[in-house]
Amino acid sequence: MNYVFVKDAEGFVSKKAESEILAGEKIISEKEYLKKSGLELYEKEFGHGGARKGAGRKQKFGAPLEFQIRVTREEKDFIKKARLCGFDFSRAPTQAPKNHG
Repeated sequence: MNYVFVKDAEGFVSKKAESEILAGEKIISEKEYLKKSGLELYEKEFGHGGARKGAGRKQKFGAPLEFQIRVTREEKDFIKKARLCGFDFSRAPTQAPKNHG
């Protein structure tokens, strides 16, 4: 069964079998069909393959997660003091001091 692209008297386009063509319809090219039907624009905008812009999981309330660690008041004060003094935790010695006694 051969299919052709047709345009009716009102300007609407469709794809039909050759045997279904009516008297007021005109056969058009595939390129003209794609242009008039909007499929060409759709393919250009949303083409196949790859993720579209904005696709995927959305962040709830537009804010990233916040990590919280429970610490005692003393630990909190120590961290605050270390930050004020500019203490660099990455350059600190990795082993605890030895007790001599």
